[in-house]
Amino acid sequence: MANLYPASLNTTNGRQWGYINDQGNFVFSPQFDFANDFQDNDLAIVATMSGTGIINREGIYVVAPEYSSIFPFTEGRAIVMEETGGSQVIDEEGNVLTQKPYDFISPYVGERAVFLETSNSTSVYGYLNRDVVPVIPAQYRYAFDFTDNGLALVQKEDNLYALIDKEGNDIQTFPYAQMNGLGNGLLPFKETFSDPFGYVDVRGQVVLEPRYQMALPFEGGRAIVNMSNSVQNKYGLIDRKGSFIIPAVYNDIRLLGEDRAAVGIAIDPTGPFLGSYYGIANSQTGEMLTDFFYNTVNDYQEGYSSVTQGIRTFFITTNGILAPNLPNIDGIGTLTLERELVKAFVDQRLTYYDRNGKLVWSENTQIPLTNSIYIQQVKYRPNKDYLVYYPQLRGMTDAVAQTRVNQVLREKSEVKPIPTGVQFDYSYTGDFSVKFFKKDLLVLELVGYNYPFGAAHGMPTKINVPINILTGEIYTLEDLFKPGSDYITILSEIVGKEIEDSEDGYYFPNAYEEIREDQPFYVTENALVLYFTPYEIAPYAAGFPSFTIPFEDIMDVIDTKGSFWKAFHL
Repeated sequence: MANLYPASLNTTNGRQWGYINDQGNFVFSPQFDFANDFQDNDLAIVATMSGTGIINREGIYVVAPEYSSIFPFTEGRAIVMEETGGSQVIDEEGNVLTQKPYDFISPYVGERAVFLETSNSTSVYGYLNRDVVPVIPAQYRYAFDFTDNGLALVQKEDNLYALIDKEGNDIQTFPYAQMNGLGNGLLPFKETFSDPFGYVDVRGQVVLEPRYQMALPFEGGRAIVNMSNSVQNKYGLIDRKGSFIIPAVYNDIRLLGEDRAAVGIAIDPTGPFLGSYYGIANSQTGEMLTDFFYNTVNDYQEGYSSVTQGIRTFFITTNGILAPNLPNIDGIGTLTLERELVKAFVDQRLTYYDRNGKLVWSENTQIPLTNSIYIQQVKYRPNKDYLVYYPQLRGMTDAVAQTRVNQVLREKSEVKPIPTGVQFDYSYTGDFSVKFFKKDLLVLELVGYNYPFGAAHGMPTKINVPINILTGEIYTLEDLFKPGSDYITILSEIVGKEIEDSEDGYYFPNAYEEIREDQPFYVTENALVLYFTPYEIAPYAAGFPSFTIPFEDIMDVIDTKGSFWKAFHL
């Protein structure tokens, strides 16, 4: 059976996804809003405007695109999230196996799936078996996945955890304030929240006395611990006896599989949240195999780890040296071995290479608008923390207008002088898409994300730029309306009424007064859309609150003879 790989095409209708073969030719033409890899069961999760579904290798829907999201299959089952809320379980034929939706269901591990039920504002967890029967009723404050030995850790109440078997029988209870998951027969625990971590075995015997400020479950006979209670980390790697295989002096440690670990020293010791420079160590002996060369390191796969160094991405061997022949790519991201090809998601773009490093497929960087005019995607990558993809128009008859438009697009995309050898305390990414295109009107949406290192989240930005591709005019909101019309008041009242009638309840009280003259907006074929920035009138979680106003509701004030209107209407 031919290998299939998800691949995309950038169009005026947004990024569309299909599937290519080993030669980089489309087998299923771009038609999805997103496409995931085919799993070992020959099924792939895809998304369309209608929702998320599942196709087989013939491109036929096994599950219609009607769900808000779908988790990958595990143990022959997949969790689907309904548009109206709630989770259900399906089999590989797409049959819904649950008798009712649950508040949440996690993917199956060890023939059990954790499910959540909420009643009277109280959330409790239980377990479903593969027949989707609640074999262990919802009763726990928290529930971990089952492990290979058929045991799972649950929290029953304050200061009481238990190890249970697959039928829900208590194997051992623990009188502790906090515990983490079971690994290699040991569990991290805190007697009280103010105490350090130690480890107990499955019989409840303390094996390693509490002395760790942070302790992760054991994996492959090793566990990562942190000895520091300050912002300066002191990560180390211990064995089952508590002996340090790697001393607790590092800013970060990650187990990579195949008896390897990434060991990190702080880029800036006074700001450990800025990240680490990583070296590769043998996790069994503690021997350092490399110096601290790498900015990011990923898990080993078939003897190779995908790493970044500066603004290059490549594979290294288990000895920590550059892998011969495999791709070495300009940009920052990850490489994965996918059957005959190497998938490269680098600088937020997907490409495929063969095992000798030859390019097989990459996404188009030009988006045609007319026979002569197109959008050219340009990448700006001055250092490892700053990346912008910005649009430039090509082929306009008026070269002066084209130059003027392109300068505006660069500025609004945050393309500006950035030092190359300075460590930033934030990262910035920018991208664009075609929001709307009809006749002579092109609306480009420029998005950005500024993330201060160590923050809970970054701040997104969104700017829509309406451009007449024949004249180079960049329109403002005022240009859509008749001169002298009181469009600000009219639009403000419409938005205010919608906020007043909203049942969501997430708008800040008294935050909205009226729209601004420079209110962010874009147009569709039939409507004007006004939007606000995060925190402006609603919490961060609300994103960019938007208000769609049909043109038919405001035709009295629209300047139908003006350049803006005529750019996309006859």
